[in-house]
Amino acid sequence: QVQLVESGGGLVRPGGSLTLSCAASGTIPSIYVMGWYRQPPGKQRELVATVTSGGSTNYADSVKGRFTISRDNAKNTVSLQMNSLKPEDTAVYYCNAEIAIAGTYNARDYWGKGTLVTVSS
Repeated sequence: QVQLVESGGGLVRPGGSLTLSCAASGTIPSIYVMGWYRQPPGKQRELVATVTSGGSTNYADSVKGRFTISRDNAKNTVSLQMNSLKPEDTAVYYCNAEIAIAGTYNARDYWGKGTLVTVSS
C-alpha cells in the first residue's frame, strides 16, 4: 500500500515564503513523475508543478519564477519551495506521484490528502 503524506502548509502573509514537502512510503518499484496540484476555494484542482525522475520540471504559468519543485529519488520525496506568495495562491495543495506497477510497464497515480496554504494579511 502506497501512501503520500504532505507537510508544511499554513498561514503566510503576502510576499512570504513557504515550503511544502511530501514523502511516499510503501512498496514502491519506482516513481516516474512527482508533482504538486492545488485546488483554490470554489475552483477545480489545477497543476502547479511536476518533476520527472530525471529532473525535468514543468510549472504552471502562474507560479513560474516564484515556485521551485525538487525531488530526492533515493528518499521518494518531493518538495515545493514557494516564494513571493500571493493571496491567489491560497488553496489546498496535493502531492501526486505516478508510481510503477511492479512487473508491468504501467503506472498508477497516487494522491496525498492535501495541505492547506492560506496567503493573507
